[in-house]
Amino acid sequence: MGKSQRRKAGGDQFDSSDADSVSSISTGLLELANDTECLNSQEFELEKYIDDLYEKRGSTREKALSGLVDAFEGHVLLKFVENKFITLLNQYINSIKRGSTKEACLASRAIGLLAITVGAENNAHEIMEESVSHLSQALISGSDAQKKSSVLDCLAVVTFIGAIDLAETEISLKAMWQVIYPKSGPNVGLVKKLPSTVLAVAISAWSFLLTTISGWRINPDNWKESVAFLSTLLEDNDRSVRVAAGEAIALFFELGILDLHRSDHIDIDSLNHEVLKHGMLTYMQSMKAKILAKANDLSVEAGGKGTDKKNLNDQRDLFQKILDYVQTGECPEISLKISSKHGLLRASTWTQTIRLNFLKRFLGRGFLKHAQDNELLHDLFNFEQDKTVSLSSIEKKISRSEGDKGRTQKMKKDRKLAQERKRGHLITQEE
Repeated sequence: MGKSQRRKAGGDQFDSSDADSVSSISTGLLELANDTECLNSQEFELEKYIDDLYEKRGSTREKALSGLVDAFEGHVLLKFVENKFITLLNQYINSIKRGSTKEACLASRAIGLLAITVGAENNAHEIMEESVSHLSQALISGSDAQKKSSVLDCLAVVTFIGAIDLAETEISLKAMWQVIYPKSGPNVGLVKKLPSTVLAVAISAWSFLLTTISGWRINPDNWKESVAFLSTLLEDNDRSVRVAAGEAIALFFELGILDLHRSDHIDIDSLNHEVLKHGMLTYMQSMKAKILAKANDLSVEAGGKGTDKKNLNDQRDLFQKILDYVQTGECPEISLKISSKHGLLRASTWTQTIRLNFLKRFLGRGFLKHAQDNELLHDLFNFEQDKTVSLSSIEKKISRSEGDKGRTQKMKKDRKLAQERKRGHLITQEE
């Protein structure tokens, strides 16, 4: 009887101590199953969209493209595209070449999102190589404003991420500049006035791509036309054009194009004659004075009846920041709260500010998700812990644990590399 009671007590003990554990395991397995089911469901849906891209009916392809764009906006689908990016790219390019305006716009956006998803690696360069010629052709062959805007954004994104040298970047910059300033292109006699909406997008996309040239030596003579034309756009009737031109000019100041003697990026020695050097310095100084005078006017512009106050304030704010930057050399800092885990995204140069503004516009509702999970954006911007948020004791422990784990992994990696180098050295001595 005592033995029976002990067996019963043991059974009771098992029920009370392990019930929560079993329940917890069951809940975890259920959540894992649900996550796996959701993942499989999403992948099945994406595969269906890809199949629909081959359909003859345009409306079917448009619906598929719309679904893919939504998915790539809301998620960083890096694993999904690993073996499918060429298939996706080819179908997207076909949609740009043969589809309606709506289809071409969706396909252009889809190519840009594909490039942002794969990030700066070999696949991104392949995407750029395969798409640039088709995108450039689309810019000159069509007149639809919406399609042109979408293609411009796409061309900027794929080149920004995929180009590996200045020569590749310059090809796209030139194609985009011919849209901004048609007189620089081959079809001068066929030039039509560009809608302000397209012009503003074109300048924004061109400036975004221009931020990548800061690592190269710049021949100042190549930028006289750009400086001159953009300075005239500061007097454009459309405020969005004035703001876009202002951002581009702010970048010129940061790159030293308007301050040649103060720049590390400008190859003034490329002007191999003292007269040419003096002439270039004099020209840029006169343009700088003209631009700053206009910037001062735009920073205090009065709003008339019916003026959009937000746009007016944005304009005033931008040009005041440009004036301050020229005077002090300090760029205004932008901070965006991303999440409690990722903290704040900071932009502290005109280069970073222009990149941030462009990517926020291009990614739209997907910007926050990509800022959180996309390594490309982590490489482009500075992320810092928000000091205004106090961490709980648990969060601090997790943070310390993650930091320790990262340091441990790095130490292991360093040790492994050291061992491999040592092993290689011993082998060499023995030989």
